[in-house]
Amino acid sequence: MTETPNPHIIDADTLTGEMHPIRRCVLSIGSNKGDRMASLQGAVNSLADTPEVWVTGVSPVYETEPVGCPEGAAPFLNAVVQLDSTLSARTLLDRALAVEDAFGRVRTGEANEPRTLDVDLIVVGDRRSSTDELRLPHPRAAERAFVLRPWHDLESDAVLLGFGPIAELLVGLDESGITLREDLILDLQ
Repeated sequence: MTETPNPHIIDADTLTGEMHPIRRCVLSIGSNKGDRMASLQGAVNSLADTPEVWVTGVSPVYETEPVGCPEGAAPFLNAVVQLDSTLSARTLLDRALAVEDAFGRVRTGEANEPRTLDVDLIVVGDRRSSTDELRLPHPRAAERAFVLRPWHDLESDAVLLGFGPIAELLVGLDESGITLREDLILDLQ
C-alpha cells in the first residue's frame, strides 16, 4: 500500500517556498490488445512510482465491450485508479501519455483503435480545462459505465464535477456490456 505524503520530508518546493496543492485525481485505465492485465498492472505500478503521486485506491477490474471501436475489436479490461498528487494537470497528462508509450501504445489516427494501454485523466481535483490537449473533467466520462461503475466501487459518494453524483449518472446508463472480473485483481505496490 502506498503512503500519503509525509509532512516531515523537505523537498525542493518546500525550500523555494512554492506551494503545490494536493489534488485528488481519478484516472481510467484500459486495454484490449496484448496482455491486457499486465498492461493495467504496469500502469498502476508506473503511476505509483511517479514522484509527487500517491496511489490511494484501485478499483476492481471489469471486462467491457468496446465502445465506438472498429469492427472486430476485442473486449477491454478497465479499471479506475485514485491518487493524490501535487503535479499539475498538464504534467499528469504527460505522465499518462508516457506510461501508455512505455506499454507499446501506437496511435495511427484511427478513432478508438485497439490499444495496449489507455490512461485517461477523468478528474484532477476541481481543475477545469477545455484546451485541445487537455479537457477536464473528461468530456465523455459521464456517458461511460466502464468509467463510472469501477469509480463507484471505490467511492460510492463521488461526484463528477459539472455532471453530478456518479451513482445518479449510473442509473441512466446501460451497464449490460460490462462484467466484473472477480478473478482479476490489481495490486497496489
